[in-house]
Amino acid sequence: MTFSIAAEIVYSFAEPTDFLLQIEPAIIPEQRVHGTFRCSPTEHFARVAAQDAIGERIWLRHHGEFAASWQGTVTINRALAPIDSLRALPTHVLPGETVQYLMDSRYCPADRFQSFVEAEFGGYTGGFKIAMIRDWIVEHFAYTPGVSDSYTTALDTFVERRGVCRDFAHMVITLARAAAIPARFASVYGPDVNPQDFHAVAEVFLSDPESRAEGAGAWHLVDATGMSEPCDLVKIGIGRDAADVSFLTSYGAAEMKHKSIEVRRT
Repeated sequence: MTFSIAAEIVYSFAEPTDFLLQIEPAIIPEQRVHGTFRCSPTEHFARVAAQDAIGERIWLRHHGEFAASWQGTVTINRALAPIDSLRALPTHVLPGETVQYLMDSRYCPADRFQSFVEAEFGGYTGGFKIAMIRDWIVEHFAYTPGVSDSYTTALDTFVERRGVCRDFAHMVITLARAAAIPARFASVYGPDVNPQDFHAVAEVFLSDPESRAEGAGAWHLVDATGMSEPCDLVKIGIGRDAADVSFLTSYGAAEMKHKSIEVRRT
């Protein structure tokens, strides 16, 4: 599947400010990317590897109005399997790079949910447990723009039972980690996201459907908002939670002036 993407943001910085930008689709084996990135001339511009080398961040320093855009196409070719058909890997055979995604993070206090997960989903295992977690969130939570902010954790969302894609992703991640299944946050583009915007989903580490090797695992996308399927998602970057993979992280005052996203199937 190939997607046409056009993304643009405009910010204003009242004084010289350092910030990180990550809006380009990640160049990784499962994505063939053709496109162009443009931005305002800046005092500083340097590309650095993003989390787990999935995509790149850009360090910038700027004063005044700043605009950045990416336009192009992305073709997806990733291994897909029904999430409920996948096995969990025993924790003692998990690759070292997945261990951080079992731990609590800023927005995902998984330790606080271990007793709940055992009581609610203790009879299930592996991908079937993840499917049950996803479906439980779909049933019990309302997608409600404007009710959460940069301070809202999965515990807050659990109490409120409402939020946006970021909050739904944090909820999946938190409950999966509480079940000893590695889970991380993915920033993505999706054609059916409504309204169009940078989208957030979870990824969980389960068995690899394309490998017969004992202990082989792979990352699998999960969207509890119901707005997208794994075959339709273009990865931008990943992290422990939203703090790691914001499209713009400013180390000073920043005012958003404009944002537009358009994602279409071609």
